[in-house]
Amino acid sequence: MKHRYLPMTETDKKEMLETIGVNSVAELFNDIPERVRFKGEYNIKPAATETALMKELTQLAQKNADLRSNASFIGAGVYDHYMPIIVDHVISRSEFYTAYTPYQPEISQGELQAIFEFQTMICELTGMDVANSSMYDGGTALAEAATLSAGHTRRKKVLVSSAVHPESKDVVKSYCKGQFIEVVEIPQKDGVTDIDALKEMVSNDVAAVIVQYPNFFGRVEPLKELEEIIHAHKSLFVVSSNPLSLGALTPPGKFGADIVAGDAQPFGIPTAFGGPHCGYFAVTDKLMRKVPGRLVGQTVDDEGRRGFVLTLQAREQHIRRDKATSNICSNQALNALAASVAITALGKKGVKEMAVANIQKAHYAKKQFKEKGFEIVFEGPSFNEFVVKLNKPVKEVNQLLLKKGIIGGYDLGRDYSDLKNHMLVAVTELRTKEEIDTFVNEMGDYHA
Repeated sequence: MKHRYLPMTETDKKEMLETIGVNSVAELFNDIPERVRFKGEYNIKPAATETALMKELTQLAQKNADLRSNASFIGAGVYDHYMPIIVDHVISRSEFYTAYTPYQPEISQGELQAIFEFQTMICELTGMDVANSSMYDGGTALAEAATLSAGHTRRKKVLVSSAVHPESKDVVKSYCKGQFIEVVEIPQKDGVTDIDALKEMVSNDVAAVIVQYPNFFGRVEPLKELEEIIHAHKSLFVVSSNPLSLGALTPPGKFGADIVAGDAQPFGIPTAFGGPHCGYFAVTDKLMRKVPGRLVGQTVDDEGRRGFVLTLQAREQHIRRDKATSNICSNQALNALAASVAITALGKKGVKEMAVANIQKAHYAKKQFKEKGFEIVFEGPSFNEFVVKLNKPVKEVNQLLLKKGIIGGYDLGRDYSDLKNHMLVAVTELRTKEEIDTFVNEMGDYHA
């Protein structure tokens, strides 16, 4: 019989107790005074057999609205994308999923090379010079960008566009609070960063200006205009970016970005329940030695054979604490590998085709909504998301859609008081014409 775990028999328990010299499990708690011991029964179900437990858990899992049986139009930072089948095959190999930190390069060449390839691909996508081995997720990567900027410029103020993902903004504020860095939001106008407001707010005491590309509303920010304003005050230009979009859009590095961070989830990482994901962090050469986490480099041994090593590790475990640039202690190696395998399987042409398909399908959906009488808020260049105005609460509409096998868009009213009854719709390459048409039709007369 195959077990998912090794069951402990009464004989095993008896032998273990004899080995440590006690007669019962109760004796193990002799040091705890009787008066503070719990004497009642725990309010939990009695133990079930493995078969009964699996049946119960399966029934509970089936209550979830999964993406296999429902058409999803929700994005807001986590997207339903095509995952090449080879991704699971590679990351399921035990030498990868049991690997931890590759401190010993002589026995970690496979892991180190996988991380090196991830770094290389991120640099190619973002147009930056150097990328690290990965971060926990997009939000923490962006927060690290804020603290790096403050440390590099010796300034204590960061400007963040209100069109940046709300959760990422919160993480930035949490990180900055401990560093006594002031975080100020730049208002948005027509769905993009308000350039006039930025001109008024940016000054010589601002360490960095953070924008998102495409931003939280799906709009493509005018990076060229923003860069000129930001660098005029010698502030750092930080861009949070969806890496898949960079298969079609001009990379931030081409617009003079100093730091590009984001989440690699669109490549080979399932939506799950919002994680775990894999953040990426890329910079220009001048900031290389201040990058958080670690970098894997390529070298040769004394016989001229190619090898991989941990090149830079600017964290407190390896250098003096006061010299550390971050306290991040690990990286998302397995998810970074998944992203690398997905990008490799797609290839440069495939990544571009996938990105373009997102643009085309979102554009088609937008057109269908307009024909049904819906108002598309924040018109302009966008990637795979756009905002639709409704005549009733988004939560109510989504509950009705779910009964039809459709996972509706994100309720912007949760984060923006002026966007009540506004739905952020995401359309990826996996959505078919039939699914899009059904979605629009089921939205029926909910237009404002």
